Amino acid sequence: MNKLIQAPRRLARRLVSPLRRPQAEVWLESQPGFAVPADAIEALHGAPAFRQALLDGIAQATRRIVIVALYLQDDEAGRAVMDALYAAQAQRPQLEIDVYVDWHRAQRGLIGKHKSPGNAAMYREYAERFGDGVRVWGVPVQNRELFGVLHLKGFVFDDTVLYSGASLNEVYLGTGGRYRLDRYHLVRDRALADSMAGFVQQYFQGSDAVQRLDAAEVPSTRSLLPAIRGFRQQLQQARYAVPAVTLAKGEVAITPLLGFGRTDNQLNEAVLTLLRGAKRKVVLLTPYFNLPRPVRVVLGQLLRRGCTIEIMVGDKTANDFYIPPSQPFRTIGLLPYLYENNLRRYARAHRRQLASGQLTLRLWRDDGNSYHLKGLFVDDEVTLLTGHNLNPRAWALDLENGLLLRDPDRKLLAQRHAEWAELCRHAQKVDDFHALESPRSYPPEVRKLLRRLSRVRLDRLVNRLL
Repeated sequence: MNKLIQAPRRLARRLVSPLRRPQAEVWLESQPGFAVPADAIEALHGAPAFRQALLDGIAQATRRIVIVALYLQDDEAGRAVMDALYAAQAQRPQLEIDVYVDWHRAQRGLIGKHKSPGNAAMYREYAERFGDGVRVWGVPVQNRELFGVLHLKGFVFDDTVLYSGASLNEVYLGTGGRYRLDRYHLVRDRALADSMAGFVQQYFQGSDAVQRLDAAEVPSTRSLLPAIRGFRQQLQQARYAVPAVTLAKGEVAITPLLGFGRTDNQLNEAVLTLLRGAKRKVVLLTPYFNLPRPVRVVLGQLLRRGCTIEIMVGDKTANDFYIPPSQPFRTIGLLPYLYENNLRRYARAHRRQLASGQLTLRLWRDDGNSYHLKGLFVDDEVTLLTGHNLNPRAWALDLENGLLLRDPDRKLLAQRHAEWAELCRHAQKVDDFHALESPRSYPPEVRKLLRRLSRVRLDRLVNRLL
């Protein structure tokens, strides 16, 4: 009976859904932003190009370096970055250098490895050896890492922004024989650089919760709990300083967006509005196929409306938590199988759209390398660069950001096509859900854990937290 009563309402929503498209266009045109010449925006291809741009930015900066990442790892690549930062400061003592990493992640070892003081020990070691020229800050977004981390992205070198979802270690920088593929963009614009550097100076350095990790005495998390609560409240209201924008011919509007919390989340709302406003085609990139429910709902609406959708995800073997069968299994190794199971169910539910070509699923795999792409392409005019994983954890718990690029004259279209072609080099189309491995074929330890989780419905909780 309830279904019959609600049927006219559901039908009405479907009939009026196209009316949302003009509303989305109005929203997009009303967004503030920075007018940037198209030739000041460059997409880089591959981890080596990212590493070179990072080291060049450090070597050439004369006024400021601001690095924001989930972590700067104590490994060969991470130490090369630290060496470069201290060398730059020694050559140019007036250079201001600030590195911001997640407070919790910096003070633990790698998952599944022996207990250790984490990357913070390296920061203290460098400070003891070379002095106070490079400041490394820990940002505690939540009381515990499980409930949210610093997932903000972006490096500022004077007036240039290097934006990527990557963190800093051997795999992300491609120095240890393997790489983790991400997206990498250079934007040469002083106003955008000022806004991104100004945000962390205002909200991070201005908070008692954000403390130096390279100091000899580091306060305990427990002692910071009142300050962390206040910090979270500030972040709920935080925004980048962005002016109103009027584009000249050939310019691109770039809007930095912040995302934090379940409500009043600027980045989440932008994702949904961009999807709702799509006219012809959406390309969605995510490393972990575990889409938040609001995103799944809007994608379903787009398919019913006739819009074409492409989704690129990593194969389970390209997941950074994947454990080859030749190695001892650990519980964390269950995650890639959970994500593949999600994808298989999605492909099965949309097998008609897959068969018609309206929906395309691409699975990325390149030997032992891993996949970390995020973001959106909407039609030919809009791109979202972000570190947001487009999963429930990023949607509600982590501190995220993104750069919204609006390109009405399509000056970046050729660059965008080149980036997409490069990303697709190691991606294969999934023609049918049968192309994905069935859970019946998973290793015995994985099958056992999946059955145990689904029996008590804990798999849903795991999907929300990881």
